[in-house]
Amino acid sequence: MRLTKGESETRGKRKTKKTGTGRSGRREKRRQKRWSSFKYALIFFIAAACIGAYMYYLPFFERQYRSSAPYPYYLTIEREAERRGVDEYLVAAIINNESKFRQGVSSHRGAKGLMQLMPETADWIAGRLEDKNYREERLSEPDLNIRYGTWYIAYLLELFEGNETLALAAYNAGSTVVHDWMESHGWDDHFAEADKIPYDETRHYVKKVLTDRERYRKLYSSQKKDNR
Repeated sequence: MRLTKGESETRGKRKTKKTGTGRSGRREKRRQKRWSSFKYALIFFIAAACIGAYMYYLPFFERQYRSSAPYPYYLTIEREAERRGVDEYLVAAIINNESKFRQGVSSHRGAKGLMQLMPETADWIAGRLEDKNYREERLSEPDLNIRYGTWYIAYLLELFEGNETLALAAYNAGSTVVHDWMESHGWDDHFAEADKIPYDETRHYVKKVLTDRERYRKLYSSQKKDNR
């Protein structure tokens, strides 16, 4: 069929328009494909960089984490804790919070040694243990201080029916004070809400010791198993 001049021009324009649209669509698809490839490459690069940084700095962070929970005298702590039926990591956490394992340190209140025992408390413990060789100056000796301090926390745990929160509060503030809190606030031997302890210092102390105990367990329990 023969087309008129007007029909021929109209078909030509439609063909041109269709061809142009097709080329534009292909260009857009190629652009999207390139952008998608770039995004995946960027994500891969960032992930690889993060993993590399983690592996590079991991030893540093491990050293920092371990340095916040030193564990000298662990043989003495383990021995005395086993003898008294106390969690050794609880004892280690108490020492870390009391003295940072500095054996000759004394507080402004007069507490001495690794476990920061008051001389009158140590004298009472010596009587209970029938230790005829005890003298106050010996509180700076690691073995004696750990032995007395571990005995004392075991005594407090027994006094408060195994309640670690109350026993630790008593280690810090005194058993008489804790018994007063129990009476005035209606606490029983199942009390475990450290946030309700009235003294800021004691509240912080109890929470910190319990947190550090888990840190010690995480850091050292598997290591000790591997050594056995």
